[in-house]
Amino acid sequence: MTVEELKTKKIAVLMGGLSAEREVSLNSGKAVLASLVKQGFQAVGIDVGRDLPQRLAEEKVDVAFIALHGRFGEDGSVQGLLELMGIPYTGSGVLASALAIDKIASKVIFASAGLKLAPYQVLRRGEELKLANPLPVVVKPSREGSSVGVGIVRDTSRMQAALDEAFRYDSEILIEGFIDGREVQVGILDGKAFGAIEIIPKGEFYDYEAKYTDGGAQHILPARLPEAVYAEVLRQGEKAHAALGCDCYSRVDFLVTETGDCYLLEVNTLPGMTDLSLLPEIAGGAGISFGELVLRILQAASLKI
Repeated sequence: MTVEELKTKKIAVLMGGLSAEREVSLNSGKAVLASLVKQGFQAVGIDVGRDLPQRLAEEKVDVAFIALHGRFGEDGSVQGLLELMGIPYTGSGVLASALAIDKIASKVIFASAGLKLAPYQVLRRGEELKLANPLPVVVKPSREGSSVGVGIVRDTSRMQAALDEAFRYDSEILIEGFIDGREVQVGILDGKAFGAIEIIPKGEFYDYEAKYTDGGAQHILPARLPEAVYAEVLRQGEKAHAALGCDCYSRVDFLVTETGDCYLLEVNTLPGMTDLSLLPEIAGGAGISFGELVLRILQAASLKI
């Protein structure tokens, strides 16, 4: 849609929600809403609950800008509702969203596309663990973001505590072989990679606290990689985005080893849009302001089914 067309529409910024990432989503939504209002759009914020269909109808919403994170927002649920109601929305569609948030399902797709993954195993609640990889390993819920429930296990005495924490958030968890590499995130906009940032967390890894606490991690833009490796991680980011059928934008997370191997971690179909978030920072390094980033995402709003 053109800017002129969008200026005639009622735009709802969907934020908050019911997931463990609610507070992060509220911050993303407030930033997006402020930007849209500043740019002259008829924008309102909606704190998403189970009454979302009624709220959308009451507000007479024409277009939805989704600033939700985690379950019931990033997993295809809200996208399906918007499709049913005929309301164009930002970001990826139902299937891509559902695949991306499910780390088990997405790994199957990534492997079939030839993307490099850490060795992993799946453990379901009630099953006995027979560890397939030597320590250290990374334990994580299958369907959470922002490193919620994630732990690194370096000693067998810590394994049960890590399993219990991951199972708090999901009935299926992943146990991945630990990859010693740089944490590198690739920004995707309009299906094209436009930069990569390197993260050096102050703690053991880039956990929830490091992501959302000022000073919790050092950000290096562009990522300190050899030219050929930098080009390759951008290419792999585009490949991962396309493999899931993502639309418009995403952030793709990697671990890049000293030998230049790019291990794909995940694709985030609704990356954070806060003042500490990585996608806006990558965009800034590419000469794209926060307002322009928001506008380009909004202009790509559509129905996907």
